[in-house]
Amino acid sequence: MSKQHTGVWCGVVWCEEQLLHFCYQLFPPNLGSMEHSLKRKSPEKGDNLLLNSFSLDDLNEDLLERVLSWLPTSSFFRLTSVCKRWKSAAASVSFKLACSYIPSRDPWFLMVSPSLNQSIVFDAAENSWKKLNHLRLPLEDSNINCMPVAASGGLVCYRKLSGNFVVCNPVTGSSSELPPLHFPSENQPLNAVVMSTTFRDQTSYKIVLVFGELPNLLFKVYDSSSCCWEDETALRREVDDNSIDCDSIDDDHVVYFLSKAGTVVASSMQRSPSKQYSSVIITDKDGQEMVYFLSSSGTVVACNLTSRCFFEYPRLLPVFSEYSIDIVECGGEMLVVLLSEFLESTSLRVWKYDDPNRCWQQIAAMPAAMSQEWYGKKADINCVGSGNRIFICLNSPELCTYILCDLVTNNWTELPKCCMNGEVMEFMSAFSFEPRIEACV
Repeated sequence: MSKQHTGVWCGVVWCEEQLLHFCYQLFPPNLGSMEHSLKRKSPEKGDNLLLNSFSLDDLNEDLLERVLSWLPTSSFFRLTSVCKRWKSAAASVSFKLACSYIPSRDPWFLMVSPSLNQSIVFDAAENSWKKLNHLRLPLEDSNINCMPVAASGGLVCYRKLSGNFVVCNPVTGSSSELPPLHFPSENQPLNAVVMSTTFRDQTSYKIVLVFGELPNLLFKVYDSSSCCWEDETALRREVDDNSIDCDSIDDDHVVYFLSKAGTVVASSMQRSPSKQYSSVIITDKDGQEMVYFLSSSGTVVACNLTSRCFFEYPRLLPVFSEYSIDIVECGGEMLVVLLSEFLESTSLRVWKYDDPNRCWQQIAAMPAAMSQEWYGKKADINCVGSGNRIFICLNSPELCTYILCDLVTNNWTELPKCCMNGEVMEFMSAFSFEPRIEACV
C-alpha cells in the first residue's frame, strides 16, 4: 500500500473512531436489557460492545450531519475519502448549518512570515503546524501584495498595497474584496483595524478603522449586511471627573534618550508591518463597543464607538524605558503584554487595568528561567489572544520563539519549531481565528 493510500486509510479509521465516540455521547443507548444478560460486565467492555455493534448507516441524514459537525475542522477534508454518503453530507448546505451551531472551536493561529506568505497555521487542538492548501486570494493580488491585519470568527481581513481590504476564509479559501475606501485626507494615519463577527451568523461581520492624529481621531465602519462603508465619525476626547488621569495625554511625540548600552533610542514604536495596526474590539458589560489600540508612543488608547469618545490609559513604564508592548483580547477583556528589562533581568508579564483603583494589575508572568533567555536580545513581541490563551511571537536578530500562555493555569509553553520541506520557518506575528467551513464572505 502506498504512503498516500496509507494516509487516507488512517484518516478514514480515525474519522470513524471519532464519530462512534461522538455518537455514543450524543445518543447514549439504553442499557436496561443488556445489564440483565451480561453479568459483572465492566463499563469499558460494555462501551466497546455497544460501539462495535453500532453502525453509522443507522443514522438518517440530519443526525449524520449533526455528528459530523462535531469533528475537528482538520478532519473535514478527510470526509470525502470515506464514502460517497459522507462526501455528499460534507458538501451539503444543511451540514454547514449544523456546523454553525457548534459553540466554539479550538483556534488556529495564522502565521505571518517576513515574506508575507500566509499559508502556515498552528492548530491549537492538535498542537501541530499545518500548511493551508485552500488559501487563495484574488488572482490580481499575490500573498506578497496582501497583508493580514485583523481576524474574527472564521474570517481574516487582509489589506492590499492599494489600501483596499479583502476578507477571506482561510479554511475554504473563499474571499471577497470590499468596496474601495477613500480616506478624507492622505495625511490621516491609520491607527487601528479591527473585525467582529456574529456568533451564530458567520456571514455577518463588521470592520472598524480608527485613523487620525491624537487628539483628532475618527472612525469608519464597514458593515457586510449593507455591503458599504459608513461615513466617518469624529471621536471627542473624554475629559471629566470620571476620566482617567493620564500623564502622557499630550506627549504622543517622539522622545529620544540614551539606552543602557549608550545608544540613542526613540520612544516611537517600531512594529512589524502586520502588527502596525495592533488593536482589539470588545463589547463591554454595558453593551458598548470599545476599540483599543497602541499610540505611536506606546500608550493604550480606548475608543468608545457607542459614546463616540476616547481616552488614554496611564503608562505602564516611563517613556524613556526600553520595552516591547502589545495588546490582546482574552475572555472579553483588553490585556497588555509587556516585555521589559530591569536590573540585569528580563520579564514578560500580562497586565489588566483595574478600573475601580485606576491602576494596572499584573495577572500573569513568564517564569524567570524562561524570560531571562531574552535579556539583552532587544526582542520584539507580537501577541494575539484567544479565549484564555495568548499566542506570543518573540523575535530578535538572534532568536525566534513562539509561546502559548494559559492565563487560567499560568502555564507558559514553548511551541516546537515549524519545519516545512526540511526548512525551519520563522514568523513575525500571528492572527487567531476559528476554523469554520461555514463562514462565508
